[in-house]
Amino acid sequence: MTKYLLLKHYRGIPEPVPGTDVPMDRWTPEEVTAHMEFMGKVIDDLKERGEFVDAQALSPRGDFVRYGGEDKPPVTDGPFAETKDLIAGWMAIDVESQERAYEAAAYLSSAPGPGGRPLHEWIEVRPFLTDNAEVTG
Repeated sequence: MTKYLLLKHYRGIPEPVPGTDVPMDRWTPEEVTAHMEFMGKVIDDLKERGEFVDAQALSPRGDFVRYGGEDKPPVTDGPFAETKDLIAGWMAIDVESQERAYEAAAYLSSAPGPGGRPLHEWIEVRPFLTDNAEVTG
């Protein structure tokens, strides 16, 4: 089994399917509810298969912090693209293969959005780094 992180992005992704890029704050309450219920179903299905590890939605708030010596650490909210602008949430799974991770990501991508239509959202699939993983870069 290999653990993968499935990342849901707000923006900074390849071009969305036309009509699916409506921000969630413009969805009806019923559309938001349907989306959240689907996310719960994905989690239930992954739990049934023994593949679910954890999942969290992320707040749009956030800052960058880095070590700045002995003084107060610098904190910034820009001007570069920030994680809070990109990552909407994540799901950790533990699956038999990369292909199965892709299947789970595609299923997650089919979550309903405006009008109940599948979002076709891009899901980033990242393996966890392990002791025997090949590091490139």
